[in-house]
Amino acid sequence: MTDTTTPREVRVIGIGAGSPRHLTLEAIDAMREVDVFLVADKGDEKRELVEVREALCRTHLAEGSYRFVALPDPRRGPDAERDAHQYTDGVLDWHDARAHAWGEVIDALEPGIVVGFLVWGDPAFYDSTIRVVDRLARHRPVNSLVIPGISAFQTLAAAHGIVLHEIGQPVHVTTGRRLVSEWSPGLGTVVVMLDGHLACRHLVETHPALVIHWGAYVGMPQQTLRAGRLVDVIDEIVDVRARLKQEHGWVMDVYALSLPAS
Repeated sequence: MTDTTTPREVRVIGIGAGSPRHLTLEAIDAMREVDVFLVADKGDEKRELVEVREALCRTHLAEGSYRFVALPDPRRGPDAERDAHQYTDGVLDWHDARAHAWGEVIDALEPGIVVGFLVWGDPAFYDSTIRVVDRLARHRPVNSLVIPGISAFQTLAAAHGIVLHEIGQPVHVTTGRRLVSEWSPGLGTVVVMLDGHLACRHLVETHPALVIHWGAYVGMPQQTLRAGRLVDVIDEIVDVRARLKQEHGWVMDVYALSLPAS
């Protein structure tokens, strides 16, 4: 019978951008508290994302001290075809579907079992896990602990050996969906995530002086980098990205746009 009074202990653990060396000592300590890791199964094409998590656990945890439960991830639908309102509604519906699926598994676990989520990058940036755990807590007592991780844009900056902002200037983080409508010189460096269509192409004609630092699979063995004036390298980046996605079945990339220092 499910214990509806004792809070379920949940660990939301940032694991960095794919390198096993990105794990912090705090993250390893939190992983060692977990009995069951819930992992979203996104199909064979993205099986590598699960395998990286499994490898981290094998490296740092005692054999037999934990187990993995892979859950089919609910479909989100055609995000690129939705307007802003439809996109938000679609994501919220997806969060609800995840919370329902995860909640069923969590409720079936024995009392005292600690549940863990291994979050790519940092849980605070473009990841739904914290929001879904908050939804779980609406229907059952949950005591959650969040552990930060190294984000993709930190890894991108390190890989290129750059500082993301000019002295005294800001950094703006956004998505490909919002880039073209938001971009202006006053934003400073703009870091763009979740851009499967490389929306920066639409800035080439109006802002040819922009500089791009781009990376795919940052922190992983297949890391691929390109940098230069946007007008000079964007066609190559488009081609490289398409080739990598075909080769690996999936691709995660991130880039930073900036104007040359005056």
